[in-house]
This record gives sequence, structure tokens and C-alpha cells, in this order.
Amino acid sequence: METTTFIRPLNGTRADDDAVAGSKAANLGELLNAGIPVPPGFAITIDAFRAFLAGAQLADVLPRHLTGLNVDDPERLAAVSTRVRKLITSAAVPKALEAEFRQAYAELGAPIVAVRPSVFATTTEAAIAGQLTSHLNVQGADAALQAVKACWASLYDERSLFFRAHQQIDHLSVAVGVLVQQMVPADISGIMFTADPVSNDLNHMVIEAALGQGEAVLTGTVTPDMYSLDKASGAIQERSIARQHWQLSSSPAGSASSSARQAVGEAEGARQKLTDKQILALASLGRQIEDHFGWPQDIEWVLQGGDFQIVQTKPVSGLGGAQGVPWGPRKELTGKLLVSGVPASPGFATGAVRILLDPAQARDVQPGDILVTAGSHPDFLVAMKRASAVVTDTGGRTSHAAIVGRELGIPCIVGAESASKLLHDGQIVTVDGTWGRVLEGAVQLKSAKTQRQRAAIKTRTGVLVNLAEPGLAEAVSKRDVDGVGLLRAEFMMTDLGEHPRHALNSGRREVWIEQLAEQIERFCAAFTPRSVLYRTSDFNTKEYRSLTGGQEYEGEEENPMLGYRGAARYLNDPEAFIMEIEALKRARRKYANLSVMVPFVRTTRELQEVKRLLSNHGLRRSKTFELWMMAEVPSNVLLLD
Repeated sequence: METTTFIRPLNGTRADDDAVAGSKAANLGELLNAGIPVPPGFAITIDAFRAFLAGAQLADVLPRHLTGLNVDDPERLAAVSTRVRKLITSAAVPKALEAEFRQAYAELGAPIVAVRPSVFATTTEAAIAGQLTSHLNVQGADAALQAVKACWASLYDERSLFFRAHQQIDHLSVAVGVLVQQMVPADISGIMFTADPVSNDLNHMVIEAALGQGEAVLTGTVTPDMYSLDKASGAIQERSIARQHWQLSSSPAGSASSSARQAVGEAEGARQKLTDKQILALASLGRQIEDHFGWPQDIEWVLQGGDFQIVQTKPVSGLGGAQGVPWGPRKELTGKLLVSGVPASPGFATGAVRILLDPAQARDVQPGDILVTAGSHPDFLVAMKRASAVVTDTGGRTSHAAIVGRELGIPCIVGAESASKLLHDGQIVTVDGTWGRVLEGAVQLKSAKTQRQRAAIKTRTGVLVNLAEPGLAEAVSKRDVDGVGLLRAEFMMTDLGEHPRHALNSGRREVWIEQLAEQIERFCAAFTPRSVLYRTSDFNTKEYRSLTGGQEYEGEEENPMLGYRGAARYLNDPEAFIMEIEALKRARRKYANLSVMVPFVRTTRELQEVKRLLSNHGLRRSKTFELWMMAEVPSNVLLLD
């Protein structure tokens, strides 16, 4: 299978191809090349999606539907989402793309495939689980091509539009690749975290396993087994065996649905899903993957015929924990126990119960309510953003509700069995997400130690955090830290979605500057008077090409990591860099705790010229404004004196 503009074979894709093929495909291609068992497949590139929009003339049509959309109007949101998705799924795919797709599909030789979205991970879109739609057990090239269009269309479903609007992401700036992969008929499947996502313990691994396809685990519609292991020794330290009444299996050819529920016998559903030997083998595979990427991984796996296959891996999100994690023991919160389940996101919350059994009822959830539901669903995202805590009857620590709960920093309990029947609307309860308990009434903490209010630890050197995501600024600022030692510009610019030169030449200079200034101010406001050190933009050409208008202004480089970036870029295109300087100046007018660090400086002349640019446009070193240089190039050491 050849690499083309629109198609990337999985075995020809590596981790640094994420801006081309999306992070899901890039990470799996990296594993495949490292000898990790991964089902074969191919990626439809992000450029293919853009070519589809252009060929169908949707790039001109979508702005009319999406610009100024009020996502807090449920009826209007549903109408626009339905209209836009229909435009995409009914549009014709460009002939060149279709020909390449059909050839790649034929060469794959798989009668049944999985078609899954592959998002470029620097976009905030990738941060929330379950945003986009996957299609499993797809049979035939025609059905697979339609599934690709459905993946593209899911960029504009209600939950995605709602999420992006509240994250201030331009709907027209997002794009997605698609991964087409041989479907593995799973006997058992699940999730593996190579660091515990609830306790944030890097020394422990968590595996969840259920019979059948993993979709039921991801959506939280079944409660999986949970196994906890010590990472160093491999010892299994804890087992929680869940009774499984049904499993998700592939439907026979010709069925209306790709998957079907299949009853599980009493003895089969009650047994430990993986043997101890299988648990240890899977954990060993997880350690290999973590070692390869150098960071704890969130891994989706399947077991078929005694062999494990990896179908997704990504960095564990949310390490560091939600606010409100208690330092005191369990006895700090006592009361009448109403319901218990699996702790999935730590913290405490008190509020009125709101039973939600249908996503259409999401608007009934009011700010501060305790959302109680039979099983998590991605369409509950709107309700979860309003709720102060979430409790589900089914699901495990890796279900959609659990992951989103940790992302949002709200307490979450899953696998609480009959919570939606035992609790009732309007009932005042206290949710203890740390220990997996729902207590009657408004329970007060016995000690002020809970809520992370212990005495600050004094260190000889300051403890500074690295940040990039504006939505985390407020939460991280409440921790025992001395400031921000590295504020990366790249996530903020990705959220803006537009190449600075494109904004400049399109008459949007002022809008671009103001939006960037507002994002920087969020960090400064959260940490003031503590210092915030902003690293000026360090995108390479490949990353800049992924922004709106980027293709027009960025060339192709054989090794973008060592190419046109950092200080050299500022000096070659000072007009674009001056826009960034202007945003920094506006933020400093409100917050004096902001300083600047310049990345990728190759020579002393480059540093001198960048300093001159900053100074000439109003950013001069002073008692409150520091100028740093990031030492990351060998020449920095050689030229240090």
C-alpha cells in the first residue's frame, strides 16, 4: 500500500505524523513499527478531509450555518447539527480520494473493518473522551466509505459543537483524520492505564476487562472487572470481579446493526474475565508501550484466540488529579450510606439528585445537581458540564463518565448498580468520589485538611508548573506551586485555529491578537501575583500547516523539528511575530506577573535581533518583566559565554 496525499498505510506512519494522520493512527503506526501487535490498517489524512470539504464546496457553506451559533439553545443546536451532518454524509467524495480509498481497502484484504476518527492531539478537541463517532464491524468498501463520511460529520454533532463553543474553539478550524483498521472479533476487551488515573499513582497499573467488544466498556454500559498491579514487581494487588449479564458481539452479515447484545450465562458472566497469566502478559505489554513513549499510557486492547492486540494508545489525561482530593482518611466524611460504587474521579460534592435516563433530558440538569444515570453516554456531556458530581449504575474507571469526570474535575462514582432506582429526583445527597460513596443529606467535612488545605511545603527552590491548556489554569493555580515556569503558546494558537499570517492578510489581525491576549490573561489572572513565563510560539512548519491558511504559507521540510521555527522564524516574518508581541503587551497592561522566554535560538545574533524586536515594540526588560532564552540547541552551550 503506497503513501499518497490522502492515504497513509499504518506501517508507514510514525508518531511524528500526527499532524498528517491524526494521533490515533500515528501512535498505532509507531507501535506497529516497534513490534507491538496492532491490527493492520490505513489512515485517511487530515488533508483528505479538507479536500472533501473543498470538493463538495462545503468550506463555503459551513460558515453560514456555524458562525454565531448559540449552542445553549438546544432546539437551534439540534437543527443546525442535523443539517450540517446531512450535508456531509450526502456529499460526494472527490474521485481521486475515492479511488485511493478503494485501492487501500482492497489491499487491506479485511472483510470487516473498524472506522474510527483520528484527531490531531494538539487540539483541545482531543482532550475529552468520546467526542467523535466510531463505526465497528463495517463490511464492504461502500459501507466503509460512508462510515468515513459519518466520522467526518461527527465533528458537528451536538456534543462536539457544544464542547467547542464552551472551549472557545472555532468550529471551522477543526479537522480530523480517519483510521480504517482490520476488525478484531474480540473474545475479551478493555482498557489499561499504565498509571492509576484516580489516585495518580505512577507505580500502579489498572486493567479493566469485559467479555465481548470494548465499546461496552468505553460507554460504561457494562461494569468490567478491575485489576490493579504494582508496576515494578508486576504483582496483582487487587481484583474486583463484576457480574456481566450480556456482551457486545459482531452482528451477522446483512444485519441492520453492526453490533448486537448477546446474553452471557450465569457462570461465564461471574468468572474472572482474564486469567492471572493473561493479566501479567497484558501488563508487560503495557510497560513496553509506556517505555516506548516515555509517558503513562491509556491503552485500548482486545484478546482474540489467546492473543492480545492494541487498538489505541494515548497519554493518560488528567494526571495530577482533580481539586478537592482529601488528604485525611475516610472517616473525615461520615453519614448514612445510600449507595456505593467504584470511585472514578475524586472529590466531594453536595446537591440535589437529578435522574437522567435519556440524553434528551440533559437540559433538565441544573448547575450544581448530582447527575445520576443508568449508564454513561457521550450525549450526556452537556449535562455533566452543569453537574457538581456524577453517579452511574454501570461502568468502570475507564468509562466515558469516569474520564470526563476527571477531565472536568468533578467527583464521579461508576458501577453503583441500582443508584438510579434507589435515589430519587430532588433528594439532597453528598457524593464522595474518593471512596465511592453516596451519603444522605448535606454532610460536612470534619477536618479542614480535606480540600488540599494542608500547610504549604517549603522548598529551597521554587516549584513551577508547565501549562498549555487555558481551561486548566484556575484549577492548577490552587495547588501548592510557585508559578508557571513554562507557558506554551501552541495550544492557545491551536485554539485560535488560524495561521497568524492568514489572519494578517485576511484583515483579522485585531481579532487574532485580542483572542490570544485573552487566553494569556486567563493564566496571568489565575496565578497573580505569582510569575507566569510565556514561551513565544514554537510551532514548526508541519504544525503551522494544520492551521487555517497554513497550507498557503508553509513549505514542506524533511525535518521540521530542526527547521524553520523559533527565533529564526520571528526574524524572517517579523509582522507575524509582532502580532504575538502585541497580545503580550495587552496582557501585561492588566497583569504585571507575565514574562517571556524565546525558544530555539541558534546564534547570539538571533537573540540580539529578537531582543531588539521586542524592545522596539514595547517589551523591555525591567524589575517586573524578565526575558529568558530556552537552552535546547547544542549551539547554546557552545556559545554560552
